[in-house]
Formats: sequence, structure tokens, C-alpha cells
Amino acid sequence: MKIALLGYGKMGKIIERIAIERKHEIVLKIDINNQNDLTIENLKKADVAIEFSTPQSAVSNYKKCFEAGIPVVGGTTGWLEQKENVLNDMKKHNGTFFYSSNYSLGVNIFFALNKKLASLMSQRPEYNVSMEEVHHIQKKDAPSGTAISLAEDIIKTLPTKSSWTLDEPKSSDQIKINAVREGQVPGIHRVLYDSKTDHIFIEHSAKSREGFAMGAVLAAEFSFGKKGFLNMNDLLNLE
Repeated sequence: MKIALLGYGKMGKIIERIAIERKHEIVLKIDINNQNDLTIENLKKADVAIEFSTPQSAVSNYKKCFEAGIPVVGGTTGWLEQKENVLNDMKKHNGTFFYSSNYSLGVNIFFALNKKLASLMSQRPEYNVSMEEVHHIQKKDAPSGTAISLAEDIIKTLPTKSSWTLDEPKSSDQIKINAVREGQVPGIHRVLYDSKTDHIFIEHSAKSREGFAMGAVLAAEFSFGKKGFLNMNDLLNLE
């Protein structure tokens, strides 16, 4: 496949290497120094785009891909308040949008484990749930998109929880998320259940960005030739 990379930072460079190893060709690379090259004409040279930029650029980049008629794999977080707007534009152009808050195959298995544990805990009100996520200091959004996805899955399942907060909970129906930014940590997510008698937690810890990059390339391969909104559950057949 011919791939356009929209965002050519640390993640973009790892994606490029993995894509080339898998016999794909990079036909367009966009970073802060060549934004003017992000045109419909240039996008049409690609079979699919992989987007890892900034929350401020993501929505515009997605829409340009829809207009160019190529699938786009969205890896940027922090823009989800505009999700409905993006999906409406995708439908308008009969486009293809693959989005996940996290492209690590292990994290998506972790998502399934989180749902299962929440289901078991739905009958155990003596346990209170909280969360923690740790990322590198360059990460601009907090909590992470992955933490939000984990929290939303818990809220859908636990009758005692209705929202999440980064602050100290004002009521018992809120899930506290502790967001830490330190060093060059690729990503750690913990879900903790605490009672008077014991403590249960599950954790996913990324060793490097390699897993995220591989997942994004696999998502691009999966998206080629398909239409509509896709996610990692479709790719991994988890549901």
C-alpha cells in the first residue's frame, strides 16, 4: 500500500519503519515544517493515511482525507468532543475512519479484561474503583484517551458509577483518575478495586512505542477497501 503519514514525530518515524518493513511505501510525510503539502491532490497519491498529530490539527486532517477519498487511521487523542462532527463528515463523503484511543494489541485485550472485571464487580458494591495512568511529559492531554475509554467501559457496567474526574471525587458515583506525566514513560494504565479486606488491580504497561505503531499499521492494512467507522474490536474480533 501507499501510505500518507500525517504527523512525523517520534511515533510517525516508528510507523514509517514498520510500514516499510511490511513492504508498504510512504508517499507523503507531513510535519510542522511542511503543512502546505497537506493538500487533497497529495493525499490522493496514497491508499490510506495514518494520522498522529495534535488535537488542534486532527479533525481538519481527518476531513481532508475524507474529501480525498482515502481511509484514515486516527491516532490522535484529545479531540473527541468533535467526534460526531467527524463521523457526519465521514458519512457525507462515504469515507472510512478507523479510530482507537490506543493501537496497542495488548491494550485492546486489556480493554476486554477491564470490561469483564467490571462485570464481576457490578454485584460487589463493597469495592470502590479508581484509576491511574502514567505517560511521558510530552503528552499534552490528560487523562489519556485510553484512560477515558477504560473509565467509560466501567461506567457502562457499574451501577454505582456515572462519571470520572481528575479531581478529588465530589460524590461516590465518580471514578477518580490520577494522571501522572513523568520522564519518557510510553504508557501505564491501572484499574484498582479496593475494599476493607483486600485490593485488586489490573495493569497494562507498554515497554515502548513499537506496539502502538504496529497496531496503527495493521489498522491501515485492515481499513484498505472498507467503508464506514472501524475500530480495534473489528480488527481483533474481540466482540
